[in-house]
Amino acid sequence: MRTISPRAALRRAAGGFAAAGLLAAGSLALGTPAQAAGPELVIGGPAATALHPYPASGSPRKSTVEITVDNPSRNAEPGTFDGDFTVTFDLTGIVGIADAAFGETGGADCEVTGPTAVCRGHGLGPGRSTLAELGLFAADGSRIGDSGTIRATGRADGATFTAFSTEVVIGGPDLVMERLPLKQNLKPGETQPVPVTFTNNGTRAADGVLLTLMYTRGLDFIERYANCEYSEGEAGRGFPAGTTARCSVPGTYEAGATYRLAVPLSLKATEHAFHDTFVYRIDEDVPGRGAQRSAASVTAGKGAGLTLKEAATVRGVDLDPRDNQQEADFVTANFADFVAYGARARGAAGETVATTIGFRNKGPAWVGHPSSGDPVATVDFTVPEGASVTGSPAACRGVTVDGEYRESRSGAPRYVCDTSMAVRDGADFALRFQLKIDKVVTGASGAVTVRTPRLDESPKLPFDPKPGNNTALLVLNSDNAAGGPGSTTSGGVSGHGSAGPATAGGSTGGSGATSNGSTTSGAATGGSTAAGSTNGALAATGTAALPVAAGAAVALAAGGVLYATARRRPRRG
Repeated sequence: MRTISPRAALRRAAGGFAAAGLLAAGSLALGTPAQAAGPELVIGGPAATALHPYPASGSPRKSTVEITVDNPSRNAEPGTFDGDFTVTFDLTGIVGIADAAFGETGGADCEVTGPTAVCRGHGLGPGRSTLAELGLFAADGSRIGDSGTIRATGRADGATFTAFSTEVVIGGPDLVMERLPLKQNLKPGETQPVPVTFTNNGTRAADGVLLTLMYTRGLDFIERYANCEYSEGEAGRGFPAGTTARCSVPGTYEAGATYRLAVPLSLKATEHAFHDTFVYRIDEDVPGRGAQRSAASVTAGKGAGLTLKEAATVRGVDLDPRDNQQEADFVTANFADFVAYGARARGAAGETVATTIGFRNKGPAWVGHPSSGDPVATVDFTVPEGASVTGSPAACRGVTVDGEYRESRSGAPRYVCDTSMAVRDGADFALRFQLKIDKVVTGASGAVTVRTPRLDESPKLPFDPKPGNNTALLVLNSDNAAGGPGSTTSGGVSGHGSAGPATAGGSTGGSGATSNGSTTSGAATGGSTAAGSTNGALAATGTAALPVAAGAAVALAAGGVLYATARRRPRRG
């Protein structure tokens, strides 16, 4: 499966449910496959696609339909279907309405012959993959309102397919969100107006609109309205997406007209703001959108409701969903204090001790890389003399003394552990290690340093004004640690600082380690733990392993009344 950046995930999160709602709430499965050995493969795509009308002059504009195949197995080896397959498209339903042609994207060899199209391929791994991109154009002689259906079926030895269909319609609304001239360099506590504005450039009116707004952790909106639903959630991989607001605004939004909020929203940079993203999107409000909402808890606003004149009209799909959405990035003058912590532990030769090291984000800002998805920081741990690591978190990899690649994770002299793409304010990035005492070296210590992930650029954390607390020590068998936190008994110990239960996105700890170097829970990610304090942590007082120095939703309320600010004639062609 292709990896996408968190920002792309955020865009897809905003566009996915909107497209799903606009396109009749997802793909239509027309039949249930007969029971048979092998995987049941599901052909998918949008339930409906709107085409631009055939122009009076020039070439017709293309709309692209992504056809996918979902292999429900999630196991890489046993779940792969390793056979030939054929997917056939019946195009007779769109003859005289639309013309079809396949693009180059996709994993199958596809060809259109008259009213039939055939895609042939071999092998389908677990999860969803793109079969082909089908380009559709309004046919010469078609009229606005014409519609037809494309049907797809699949065949393979050793697998069954669920059939699929998509409706093709000529014309529809085309809601275009205006990009707002928002101030993007902010200070904590600063507010600015957000006068959301959109235009219907389509061929017919939209019956009700769904305004979707998402913003990350460091942004907030003052208003919360009764006809808006708010949910807190994550965009994946521990990225705290913040809040999403979905606001249903009834009424008729005519083709050629421009609408905006009568009272702009008030966007605020909170005390936690640093690098943040705001996504705002407009779609026609269609039935079934509720089924597309996330599993996160949804609450209604308690403010006044938005009131608009309601009018009935035929619902449809957007001619160009790509222009329904805009986004803005913000940089707030703020900082985050990453404080490293170590630990003390004792053990006799041959014993194994368990200890927890890491860092905490003392804030006030959260730090995220929603554009790239790169880790925010790395914990660099040097193993104390006389000890060897027998268990480490999955977030860590063993390297040589010089930081070079090392094949085995266990027994390395040094470990580097990347955070996720975001570290929330108050997060505790706790890493639990198991160390075997090979020989007792009194007061042996290893540096625990939090730094930037890429040493070829700079180890400095550019957002941290207090580099002096970026390094701490893990000390073994110190003379003044006898009986203190982390001291061992026969058979090993788990001292103060061991990580508790983890939750992603800023309330999580490191995972426990096993004797063979694997983890007992998920990979360590930035976040707070239930039992993550390390009373025996030491501030850096000697030579550190590395020099350190100073150096991506949505709580948006869609408030206000929408009203027409301009009216234009619908564009033709």
